[in-house]
Amino acid sequence: MSELFPVLLAGVAAGVLNAMGGGGTFVALPALVASGLPPVTANALSRVALVPGAVASAWVYRGELTPVGATPTRALTAVSATGGVIGAGLLLALPASSFDAAAPWLLALATVVLAFGRHISRAVRAVRGRSAGMSSRAVLIGQFCLSVYGGYFGGAVGIMMLALWSIGLGLDAAASNPMRIVQLAAVYLGATVLFLMASDALSAPLVLTTTLAGAVAGGFVGAHVARRLPARLLRGVILTTAVIMTVLYFLRG
Repeated sequence: MSELFPVLLAGVAAGVLNAMGGGGTFVALPALVASGLPPVTANALSRVALVPGAVASAWVYRGELTPVGATPTRALTAVSATGGVIGAGLLLALPASSFDAAAPWLLALATVVLAFGRHISRAVRAVRGRSAGMSSRAVLIGQFCLSVYGGYFGGAVGIMMLALWSIGLGLDAAASNPMRIVQLAAVYLGATVLFLMASDALSAPLVLTTTLAGAVAGGFVGAHVARRLPARLLRGVILTTAVIMTVLYFLRG
């Protein structure tokens, strides 16, 4: 059972990171691959295992949800779940080699968003003098694209949501964090439905259960800690993890 302890720690860390600001995939996916699972299986299993943690975090934040502009929350959530299903379908339909080749670059893209997304948001607002003023339809289209990415890979998709809402609507990231967690849970739930029916995510039940238990604990605790931890420190921890994991994936490739 000692070999499952790193998986448990990875689940806890992933749940905490997702609750605080995103980036749980940077920890969960490499840990599951290191445990001996093929990358595609590890990706599917991580998405299934992180669902309860995301739901636990959403429950903590349930009273603090703010709408994304004029976009109805139910429509946004439905789009997130649908995109998650489609992204999961792409992961299962495309050759495993496609994911192996894409994973380092997807990690790199997510890391760039983590590092520079806030600066890009401020630069766009400075140039325009205001946010982009996206319509509800544009928000839903952007959310759908991000949700497909989230279902396929998932790395930093929550950060990308915050960046989209910030650039397009001028929303404050801290105020939008509860909604980010809800939409992240919707993406993961949509992907999980397909993964449970069509993937081999259940082929390693002990690993799945261990990761799931850690993610639930981490998600619940992380949502409470996030309210007290300085934002600068939190961003630094997530970004450092992202950079390290991206470098390791490129070296592995």
